[in-house]
Order: sequence, then structure tokens, then C-alpha cells
Amino acid sequence: MLILFTGVCIFTSACVTLGKDFPVSRVVEIKIGKTSKNEIRKMFGPPWLSGFKDGELTWTYSKYDYSLFGERKAKVLVVQFGKNRLVTTFTFNTTEHNE
Repeated sequence: MLILFTGVCIFTSACVTLGKDFPVSRVVEIKIGKTSKNEIRKMFGPPWLSGFKDGELTWTYSKYDYSLFGERKAKVLVVQFGKNRLVTTFTFNTTEHNE
């Protein structure tokens, strides 16, 4: 009976986290055409994903928290760099709304 109860508790509280946390408060410091690749690395650490979009290096910082029966949370920062190693564009999205 104890094993069944423990199994039910684990199942109902199941949570999965993907990605890597990053400091959301620093997103406002990113300036297009001014913030360098090295500065982004200092602010957010190494990216969770790295690739290319429209020929530009793209770094992705993201964290997804999924719960079987609870709230689902996500935050994603995507930063693109030009050939001069400066930010050309970035987007930040989150499920945590403070409107």
C-alpha cells in the first residue's frame, strides 16, 4: 500500500524541466548594433542552443517547466549576431505575464 501511495504522489507531482535558466532582468540591457557576442555570453552564459538563421549566428536561451497537472512555464531569448559580432536582432517571450 505504501508503494502504491508513493507512486501516486510521484505521478501527480511529475515535473519536467528543459533548457537552462537565465537572468530575465538583463534582457533590457541588450542593445541592437551595440551589444557584442562576448557581452551576451557574460550576461547569460553559454547558449542552450546555437545555430544559424538567415545566415546569421543565432543563440537561444530557454527554460521550459512542464507539470503534469500544474502550471506550465516557459521563457525564451533568441539573439542573432552579424558578421561584426554585434546583436542584429533579438526576441524575448515568456508565459509569465506582468501586465
